[in-house]
Amino acid sequence: DVQLQAFGGGVVQTGGSLRLSCADSGFTFDGHVTGWFRQAPGKGREGVACISDSGGPSTWFPDSVKGRFTISSDGAWNAVYLQMNDLKPEDTAVYYCATNSRTAGSRCDGYWYGMDAWGRGTQVTVSS
Repeated sequence: DVQLQAFGGGVVQTGGSLRLSCADSGFTFDGHVTGWFRQAPGKGREGVACISDSGGPSTWFPDSVKGRFTISSDGAWNAVYLQMNDLKPEDTAVYYCATNSRTAGSRCDGYWYGMDAWGRGTQVTVSS
């Protein structure tokens, strides 16, 4: 089974930056839709970034983070990163990474299908 590990959260002031990492020792993300999600207290889970290299590189971001967050992988697709810049208090949440580990070949389009492998969350707190 794929067991993702997400880490890199912390406390940062408004306007600061954090970089989250996601990896599993025995899984490569190559060709699999992989994303970052977040859940703030009392709110539903929200997808904040997607990456896939199936049929060429594709990424997706919702308007709430577009221009501030970027998603990338290492060259071997062993890890996926979420770079968060210009953080705001409303970005405070538990962040999770997830991947569709069973199916390859999809691209990022804002819809999430078959995200079956999830990492434990990492807390991001943005102070005002």
